[in-house]
Amino acid sequence: MVYTKIIVENSPALRGTVKISGAKNSVLPIIAASLLSYGEVFIDDVPELKDVNVMIELIKFLGAHCTFKNGKLKINVDIKDVEAPYELVKKMRASFLVMGPILAKLGHAKISLPGGCAIGTRPIDLHLKGFQTLGAQIDIGHGYVEARAKRLVGKKVYLDFPSVGATENIMMAAVFADGITTIENAAEEPEVVDLANFLNKMGANIKGAGTDTIRIEGVKELKGTEHTVIPDRIEAGTYMVAAAMTGGDVLIENVIVDHIKPIIAKLTECGIDVFEEGTGVRVKGKRNYKAVDVKTLPYPGFPTDMQAQMMAMMAGAKGTSVIIETVFENRFMHVDELKRMGADIKIEGRTAVVTGIDHLSGAEVKATDLRAGAALILAGLIAEGKTIINDVHHIDRGYVNIEEKLKNLGAIIYRVD
Repeated sequence: MVYTKIIVENSPALRGTVKISGAKNSVLPIIAASLLSYGEVFIDDVPELKDVNVMIELIKFLGAHCTFKNGKLKINVDIKDVEAPYELVKKMRASFLVMGPILAKLGHAKISLPGGCAIGTRPIDLHLKGFQTLGAQIDIGHGYVEARAKRLVGKKVYLDFPSVGATENIMMAAVFADGITTIENAAEEPEVVDLANFLNKMGANIKGAGTDTIRIEGVKELKGTEHTVIPDRIEAGTYMVAAAMTGGDVLIENVIVDHIKPIIAKLTECGIDVFEEGTGVRVKGKRNYKAVDVKTLPYPGFPTDMQAQMMAMMAGAKGTSVIIETVFENRFMHVDELKRMGADIKIEGRTAVVTGIDHLSGAEVKATDLRAGAALILAGLIAEGKTIINDVHHIDRGYVNIEEKLKNLGAIIYRVD
């Protein structure tokens, strides 16, 4: 087996322009939702990522016909199978999002219990509670979840936590349900809005996406459509932090500014200049930036998917910062790896106290999950010497050509086998 590593060396201030790809966390539910269509679906600005390929493989297994080239995905749906097998679902937790569409369309779905990054339990109980409320019978056994319903019926579904995945899955399940489904305490993330817009283009009747109450009136069928995926706000945030902490000057193109306001606010608090320019934002960094406190929250709060990257930045800040993780209980696995590079971080429960130091040191580290991998690349940019990052398959799940994009900005970064 060939193991790929990413090597990052101490790099100059990043300069230039980087274009942001379509959002991974948007396109995965949209591909799943295409199973609801009775016509041809065209999706544009699809990022060429491992997770996207897994989702395409999964819907193909279920009976869809797909062609994917140059960021354009064409899907013709003919669901032949109600079962999503372990071999595919274990690769990615988002695979579970096919359950709502299959249940809605065929009245029966059998899905292997999901895998994905080990950043916390992320239980599927909220998804199942929603399906049950709409009238599905749920059985769990032998590593599979099975849902059956002759006909789903619209009801009020209250989510104990505004889970993005549960909001999306229940919304997709409800599109053909009799009557009106209301999801209360729904997730408000831009990716939920993008999915609702896609479903509405196909003929669904969804109102309130982007607020905490979503109302879905059942329809008889959905037709084909064309849709362009929103830009990836986490990829944008990652390059913003890279520019900021290296003292660079980078224009980040293809950004929806409203989606990255919490990141802009924190960088501004650090003393970094961020301003809108055309369809993007320009970030002018400085080497001596201030430490700031960060608390992750569901949207529109600071995104948990940017916590690791901000921690890497705070490791080189002037002063001490407190980072509180409220979304996932096991999202500090990157701390030990940053400490290998000399970072001064103390953990107590869901709180990390980061005392900035003058110089991080290059070391051999491993990406424990997707965003941890990004954080280690960022730390490597300002560390003295070489940083060797292992387990880079995690990084490839969520970033399109990350080393090429950084190289074009002047970073010293490359892959080796």
